[in-house]
Amino acid sequence: MDIAGALSFDHLKFLAAGFKVTLYIAFISIILSFIIGVVFGTLRYAKIPFLSKVVAVIVETIRNLPLLLIIFFTYFALPEVGLKLSPSTAAIAALTVFESAMLAEIVRSGLNSIDKGQKEAARSSGLTYIQTLWTVVMPQALRRMVPPIVSQFISLLKDTSLCVVIALPEFMHNAQIIYAQNINYIFPIFAVVVFMYFIVNYCLSLIARRLENRQA
Repeated sequence: MDIAGALSFDHLKFLAAGFKVTLYIAFISIILSFIIGVVFGTLRYAKIPFLSKVVAVIVETIRNLPLLLIIFFTYFALPEVGLKLSPSTAAIAALTVFESAMLAEIVRSGLNSIDKGQKEAARSSGLTYIQTLWTVVMPQALRRMVPPIVSQFISLLKDTSLCVVIALPEFMHNAQIIYAQNINYIFPIFAVVVFMYFIVNYCLSLIARRLENRQA
């Protein structure tokens, strides 16, 4: 085990560059998947004729596919139909599609968890269905959704490591390049990788707990 060689300044700088890519991909994917997930989850909850069923089929299909397959599809299959994406764009697209489906189910379940009596009371007070949904149901549901949504975001951050298969220069990709140079680098490099993932995900967990306690 060569700790000094593995954790040289150049290697740490290279790892930092990869971690920056990981955080960038995760951040963009989180924003996009949250927006799409809320829209799709709401559409499923609203039970709009035909549209809700189409969304349900899309969500359930994606949820039952492995993320790795979606990553391969966006990077290797789409160019066959004339849509060539860079590794970073393909990674964001795949993660967004997959996580949107997961979040849509969380949103739908959260909306369904609100007592029907509150909805009926809001409607009887003169609010429209849309007003009831966005001013009464959604705010309460979002509070209940915080823990599972943050857990899904943590999973998304970890799932960025799968993008190593399309040569995305993210954290794990750069780590592999370093320890491939010398077998004695493996343990120190993996220790750094584990530590960085733990720190970021633990911070997200603390934020989730604080939000949950504040809303309790």
